[in-house]
Amino acid sequence: MFENLMATAVLPAADLDRAKAWWHDVLGRDPIHEDAASGNVFYDVGGVVVLVYLTGFAGTAQNTAFNLVTDDLDRDATALRTHGVVFHEYDFPGLKTVDGIAQLGDTRGAWFSDSEGNIIAISEPSPEMIAMTKRTRDEVG
Repeated sequence: MFENLMATAVLPAADLDRAKAWWHDVLGRDPIHEDAASGNVFYDVGGVVVLVYLTGFAGTAQNTAFNLVTDDLDRDATALRTHGVVFHEYDFPGLKTVDGIAQLGDTRGAWFSDSEGNIIAISEPSPEMIAMTKRTRDEVG
């Protein structure tokens, strides 16, 4: 079961031109494919295909819609800030950010919104978790 499947992330956009500009200007990504009939736009992010599609429901979810994993959160948060990204600040039981970054056990994370209001996380897992993930990907791939 599922031997020949591929998974994609899916993010809504209220304005595809605005979303495409944000993906290019902030994340440095250009579409790998655009479907002229549907207007759907596809990006590659770390080997994951992300579908950005037009809908009036963009930005209505109040949860993390997409997670980026990095080996250096400080480096990448600084780069995102130079592109105008403002990180969300949280102060909940078990989750408090300082300058937009939270320490969650061995993992550090931050959250921001894209041009369409979708919440995107960027996290830096522990070195052990990164090594385990790489081993698993090597075994599967």
